[in-house]
Amino acid sequence: MSKTKTFKPDRDVKPWTGGYRPYDIAKELTVCILAVLVITIGLAVIFGSPDEKSVTIQSWSNANQVDFAQTAITELDGSSASATYGAPYNNVADTGQKIGPLALESWAGVTHPVDPPKDFVLGPLSTVTGAPGVQAALARYNAASPAQQAKWQKAYEDAVKNAKEVNGVLVVPPGPYGPVGPMIAYLTAMAKSGALDTSTVAQSGFFSTDYTKPLLFISDGAYLADLGTTHHLSGDQWGMMNETGSFPGQAWLWLYTMWYQVSPFNNANSAWGANADALIWALMMLLTVILALLPFIPGLRSIPRWTRIYRLIWRDYYKGRV
Repeated sequence: MSKTKTFKPDRDVKPWTGGYRPYDIAKELTVCILAVLVITIGLAVIFGSPDEKSVTIQSWSNANQVDFAQTAITELDGSSASATYGAPYNNVADTGQKIGPLALESWAGVTHPVDPPKDFVLGPLSTVTGAPGVQAALARYNAASPAQQAKWQKAYEDAVKNAKEVNGVLVVPPGPYGPVGPMIAYLTAMAKSGALDTSTVAQSGFFSTDYTKPLLFISDGAYLADLGTTHHLSGDQWGMMNETGSFPGQAWLWLYTMWYQVSPFNNANSAWGANADALIWALMMLLTVILALLPFIPGLRSIPRWTRIYRLIWRDYYKGRV
């Protein structure tokens, strides 16, 4: 004798008994795509891109030579953010993001090697031809002991703090910084001409489109951060919520950026704040899995039925019905 299956609102639904009407979704999709394409091309032709021009090493060095020189010496002495970042750029102990005891960043290792002294300063300067002063300064620097190089670096780093730009020329107070002064001066000239952008990109290959190295160099300075703050793009301003030029940005990212504004993720002095990137990523992955599995989770999947929100969405159909 068969047992009748009990109807459960949490699991079963009543079959649809209403009417049907023809609907060509392929035709609607085609019309929508064509309409959006025509509107997009038309608006692009009329108004152009609303975004600001991209920031390059050339634009940075021409806008603020002092900040460029101050950043360049930190690349040379290995004290910049890029030089001390750790994986995936270089081997620096205990700097990777962690999720509890899981050091995911360190486990991945150095997948995109970056050596700031060589990649940002020494390497580009070695490609300069027709300027004997550059090669002479570079040869003197390379021939010196590490201790002597460190003394020159420290002396220049102290002097460049008081540097000024006079009539478009970087002026650094004199000091016992040996060949480092001419090296940074030539590097600044390379940057202003655009040659340094080309040199840092070309290190990955002739047809490379990998802009990781120039972007890291630019981000080590204060110029890019100041631009971000001006355009309300810094972390405490909800960052990715806006595009440059005060235009609407990626509003769908609000859920991700929100977590950086609340405790304990916004406390940089805590373990939660220090590992906020990895922890927020893990939290978002968990929320995404819950959202994907929502139709299979008892209780949660019944919320629309319990709240009867469907009657509001299809209010015309339910009008006058119990």
